[in-house]
Amino acid sequence: MNLLLHMCCAPCSVYPISVIREEKIDFKGIFFNPNIHPIEEFKLRKDNVNILSEKLNFDVDYFEDFRQDEWENFKGSEEQRCNFCYAMRIDKVASYAAQKGFDAFTTTLLVSPYQKHDLIRALGDTAAKKYGVNFYYKDFRHGFRQGQQQAKDLGLYRQKFCGCIASYQEAANRVKHKNKA
Repeated sequence: MNLLLHMCCAPCSVYPISVIREEKIDFKGIFFNPNIHPIEEFKLRKDNVNILSEKLNFDVDYFEDFRQDEWENFKGSEEQRCNFCYAMRIDKVASYAAQKGFDAFTTTLLVSPYQKHDLIRALGDTAAKKYGVNFYYKDFRHGFRQGQQQAKDLGLYRQKFCGCIASYQEAANRVKHKNKA
């Protein structure tokens, strides 16, 4: 199988890559994350995916898409925000996988116990049908802590929030509250 691996960040990629390699699956990474804010955070995550790709010797296609206005003006609920965020990325990855002749696609979002796993799976299945390419579903969550430790051991940047501007603000508020206590 030739797999396109959507990479939300380097730490969340470590464990899925180890599983994919154990299964002897050929893969290429794709960094498409226009949801990540601010721009400094976007660059840090992109740079660390590059560091990981060099350390573990695999290729990644990078998209510089950064949609600040779209995210700053989003007024939906958390559920709507996550659906919008996942759908945008998964749709792009599935489309790209079909265009480039990959057999399947997946996402490292499936490793995090903090993400909406069932929604990601449903969106992956929908995109697979839309573009005629398989969605490689794997519940990587049991390896989340192991992957995070390996990322730490590799000296990779490990972020403190999901990625979008709303989660960035929520994280900043948590820190502010913690400092007041």
